[in-house]
Amino acid sequence: MVDTQSVLEALRPVQDPELHKSLVELNMIRNIEVEEQTVRFTLVLTTPACPLREFIVEDCEKAVKQLGGVEKVEVEVTAETPQQKSLPDRQSVEGIKNILAISSGKGGVGKSTVAVNVAVALAQTGAKVGLLDADIYGPNAPTMLGLANAEVRVQKDGQGQDILEPAFNHGVKLVSMGFLIDPDQPVIWRGPMLNGIIRQFLYQVNWGELDYLIVDLPPGTGDAQLTLAQAVPMSGAAIVTTPQTVSLLDARRGLKMFEQLGTQVMGIIENMSYFIPPDLPDKSYDLFGSGGGEKASQELNVPLLGCIPLEMPVREGGDRGLPIVIDRPDSPSAQALTKIAKQLAAKVSVAALA
Repeated sequence: MVDTQSVLEALRPVQDPELHKSLVELNMIRNIEVEEQTVRFTLVLTTPACPLREFIVEDCEKAVKQLGGVEKVEVEVTAETPQQKSLPDRQSVEGIKNILAISSGKGGVGKSTVAVNVAVALAQTGAKVGLLDADIYGPNAPTMLGLANAEVRVQKDGQGQDILEPAFNHGVKLVSMGFLIDPDQPVIWRGPMLNGIIRQFLYQVNWGELDYLIVDLPPGTGDAQLTLAQAVPMSGAAIVTTPQTVSLLDARRGLKMFEQLGTQVMGIIENMSYFIPPDLPDKSYDLFGSGGGEKASQELNVPLLGCIPLEMPVREGGDRGLPIVIDRPDSPSAQALTKIAKQLAAKVSVAALA
């Protein structure tokens, strides 16, 4: 006779493919109901952006149907994003479960484009997402998220401290220096002032409850990277590069910097991997070389999270405040970015539960 216990035992061999542990042991199988020849239960994933969701559901259905007398299996899928582990020498941000940095060794490789699209892609899966534009000297995220004209409010908390209300669009909360200065105003600051504003963006913003806070870092290995890595417990960092040799050289330095600061590098993202002409969509051209990201990932022993083609709609959408994952979700660039976002979410969950 099929009962709750027999269903649990049937599901015990099924593992989370990222964590390599039993779904039952991870408490991912809940609310089992048996009604005649139908079995229902809830599958609780570690991220709403799980890239292997369909495979896990299929494995569960196969396992339960092996029980005699079961004709139908109904699986309700939900998600509970785990909290990144705290560190004794770093202060967590209340309400934020995971902080993930998007970085690059040099400018001009499309880091902000990647950060914005990853944030929006995660939000599209149902995750609660924030974006901290830590590129204080070149704050472009408001334009790319369609928030260039947004007005943010500053309120007082119970202790009389200023608290900034983030702007919101495309499912993402955003804080940026671009909201606090005039469009043509340069930010001419030394390191201590930069350190101060990034800490304010972390701790003096009403972020609410977030599954992921994506941090768009400035290029290089300077004050912003050091402040972030030393201030908060980070889930990890992803390094954006192009296939070009000079970009890869700088990307390697950025990767080594995070390793020295004790931050896990989730992988390398190769942007502008090849150009797809709009009038010849079946053609592709390696404008910046090819295979550089894959070679670097092998040499540095970190994953290559994906290769994003260079398409004109990516730039056009960014200028209009419509990220490519929203504007043209079926395009090769959007598909690559969505896949990268899901891989990053899975790696964040693994890091949190390790």
